[in-house]
Parts: sequence; C-alpha cells; structure tokens
Amino acid sequence: MLEALRANEELAGCHQGRRCFILANGPSVKSLDLTVLEGETVISVSNGYLHGHFMRFAPKYHIVPQITYGTMTEDQVARWFTEMHENIGEAELFLNETEAGIVAERNLFAGRKVRYVALRTNIDEVTDTSIIDIAKPIPRIDSVPVLALMIALHMGFKNIILLGVDHDSWRSGYYTYAFDLKAQADMDYSVTSDGKILSPNYDTFQSLARLWRQYRRLGMIASANGVRIINGGIGGELDEFERIPLKLLLSPDKVQ
Repeated sequence: MLEALRANEELAGCHQGRRCFILANGPSVKSLDLTVLEGETVISVSNGYLHGHFMRFAPKYHIVPQITYGTMTEDQVARWFTEMHENIGEAELFLNETEAGIVAERNLFAGRKVRYVALRTNIDEVTDTSIIDIAKPIPRIDSVPVLALMIALHMGFKNIILLGVDHDSWRSGYYTYAFDLKAQADMDYSVTSDGKILSPNYDTFQSLARLWRQYRRLGMIASANGVRIINGGIGGELDEFERIPLKLLLSPDKVQ
C-alpha cells in the first residue's frame, strides 16, 4: 500500500494554477444547470454519476470515502462499484486503502486508473498550514467533500469551487440527495426508508462539529497557500467559505 500511496506524488501540483469544481450530491444541485460545467475540470463523489447530464461534463476524477463494512456487505460494495464503473466514463478513481482488497480480489474497475489514499490520522493534530500530502497517510473525514478538497489542494488547483455541499439535513431531519439512489438504495441504516435521520441531535451535532473543524482547517491551509475555496452552490449551511453564485463564477471576468 505504501507503493500505491507514493504513486500520488506525481499528482502534486499537476493542475497548478487552474480551477476545479467539486460536485457533491446535496439536493440543492437540482436547482443548478450542470451542463455549464462542460469543459471544466470536475471532481464528482460517491453516487454522483446519478446526476443528470453526468456525461456532458464528464468528471476527470471521482472520489469515494472509506466504506463502513457492516452497514454494507462485500457483495453490496461490489455491486455498487460495478454500477459506478459502468457510469463514470473515463474518470480517474480515488478510493481509501481499505477497499484495495475487494478491488483486487474481484477484479473491479478493470482498465481504469484507480488511486488510493490512507485515511488514518486526525485533522485536529494538523498544526501547520502546509498542503496535506496525499502520498502519505491523511486525516480521516466526516464527509467526502473534505477528502475531495485535500486531493484538489494536493493537485495544485488555485480556485476550488464547491457545488451541492449542503450539510443542512440537521435542519429538516431528513437526509436526501439530488437524485434517486440505485445500487445503494436503502443501505443507509442511519436513516429510515424515506430519509428521516435516526441519530439523536447530540450525536448529529458532535459529528457536525468535527466536520466543521475539518473544513476550517482546510480553509486555513488554502488561504495560507494562495488558494480560494468558493461555495458556488445554492442554499445549504456550509458557511466556512465565501459564496459566489455559479453563474457569476462562469462569467469571463471571474476566477479561472
């Protein structure tokens, strides 16, 4: 696995000075015209291949967080990965090291470039503002956009624009997506079949506090390295980054 991690060294600064869009899966995305991302460097996550017009903007990278086995069996993970492989075009894939075994044993993602990260450390122990090196063990995450941000920073993007990073389900009490799930439908046991969150508020708020600390630390790292993280989404509760509407971001005189 150390060799697989070292392969990420070649990604350091590979998109230096450019911009990218991290497309998450919050329901606010339904209010966006994603076809405007055609020709942009897009990073999609998890079930994001279910977004409408996905192949129009054809993400260059697709990221999946660590799988929690026990809530999903290996057979269920394999079915999900098979569906993913069939629907993410030519995207380069990032998985956590815990998935290396099942990918190798079941010959998943044949012909696709698959990279691995090692989610092992704690972001609260990150005390400096150096870009986090994904060729080494990196902090564990509470939401996949955090991992996408670490990867985008490592690759040298100067402007990183978030879409669909809503994090507002705690207000409504329901966890929903911008689309209907397929292979992963009814596999989240932390919610009911209609998406109602089962966790008590205490647990939810503890998780949110960890998540916001992760965003704040990455915001500090970005700022110290001349990188702008922009929330280009509609609505949502993430308030750690400046918010600029997507339409303005895509105008000729805005960030590139």
